[in-house]
Amino acid sequence: MYQDSIDCINCTSTFIHISSVEVGQHLYWQLGNYQVHGQVFIVTWLVMLSLLSVAFVGTRNLQRIPKDSQNFMEYLLEFLQDIAKNQIGEHEYRAWVPYVSTIFLFILGSNWAGALIPWKLIQLPEGELAAPTNDINTTVALALMTSFAYFYAGLRKNGLGYFSRYIEPTPVLLPINILEDFTKPLSLSFRLFGNVLADELVVSVFTLLVPILIPLPVMILGLFASSIQALIFSTLSAAYIGEAIEGHGEHE
Repeated sequence: MYQDSIDCINCTSTFIHISSVEVGQHLYWQLGNYQVHGQVFIVTWLVMLSLLSVAFVGTRNLQRIPKDSQNFMEYLLEFLQDIAKNQIGEHEYRAWVPYVSTIFLFILGSNWAGALIPWKLIQLPEGELAAPTNDINTTVALALMTSFAYFYAGLRKNGLGYFSRYIEPTPVLLPINILEDFTKPLSLSFRLFGNVLADELVVSVFTLLVPILIPLPVMILGLFASSIQALIFSTLSAAYIGEAIEGHGEHE
């Protein structure tokens, strides 16, 4: 018994050491008892400021007949509404348009910031600036937000009866249905993080090898891939919310 306790303590200590392993260098800011990646916050604030500026310019002088920037903003709103409407349903989608739109625009802005702006030219004491979605903490936070959103949507619509979905169509599937809720945020976060990281690495390698012409088409391809990743993340988020609202039994 004593030896088993020692082995358990050693195993726990090993996991603690593994969880403290860092990949790459970061600019750390101390907030209370926590250390955060400062370079992620810097670019995140810049992305949010850019999005707010575009929204302000596009809506500061609204007219009955839209022109120029207002026309673009209305087209963008219709596009985002269609994402929510197609995945959540015509009767429930309006309440979730702000969330789906915010997720799409933030990820798109973050991805494009990493693909278009040469952050590596800006020297930091430690680490380097990059797209916020290039940090696994950001993508996991976004995925967890979606998880909380569809649990909230399901409980708000169906009450405690929402949990009956875990034993449908048969109680035998209970472990699989529970595991599915854990794999959803993992899939969302790692897909986004992996694609953004891979795109930035490819552009960096091509820039080092052939610094004049070759990186340009790769960057254009990266912009397209970044847009697709924002669309996939927001569409899947809306789909999960729609599934939670509809109910597992009705969805089947």
